Amino acid sequence: MFAVIVPYYLWLKAFHIIAMIAWMAGQFYLPRLFVYHCQAKVGSEESERFKTMEHKLQRVIINPAMIFTLLFGILLVCIPGIVDFHSIWWPVKFISVLLLLGFHGACSRWRKQFFKDQNKHSEKFYRYMNEIPTILMIIIVIMVVVKPF
Repeated sequence: MFAVIVPYYLWLKAFHIIAMIAWMAGQFYLPRLFVYHCQAKVGSEESERFKTMEHKLQRVIINPAMIFTLLFGILLVCIPGIVDFHSIWWPVKFISVLLLLGFHGACSRWRKQFFKDQNKHSEKFYRYMNEIPTILMIIIVIMVVVKPF
C-alpha cells in the first residue's frame, strides 16, 4: 500500500528534516521569549509586544512546522523496510517525540497564560525549560542516525 511512496523517500526525508529544523528552532526560541517576557511589566508596551511575538511564532512557524514534521515522519515510517520495529532505538525515539509534543503543548499553555497576564512561573523556570527541547533533539537525532540499540 505505501510502496507507492518509496520513490519519494529522499524528498520525504528532506522535507521531514526541514520541517523538524523549523519546529526545533521555534521550540528553542519560545521559552527564551518567555524568559524575557517575565522581565516585562504586566500591561506594558513591552509585554504586549512579547505577546504578539509569541503568538506569531507559535501560530505561523512552530505549529505548521510540527504538523509537517509529523506528517512527513509518519509517511517515512510507513515506507516498508525503513524502520526495524524490533530495534530498541525506535521506541526510544518515539517516546522522545511524544515528550517533545508534550513540551509543545506545555509551551502553548504557558503562552496562553502570558497572553492573559496570568504567568505562573519564574524567569528561572523558563531558563530550565529552555533546555528540554535540546535534550530531546539530541536523543532523537542519535536514535535515528546512530541507532545505538
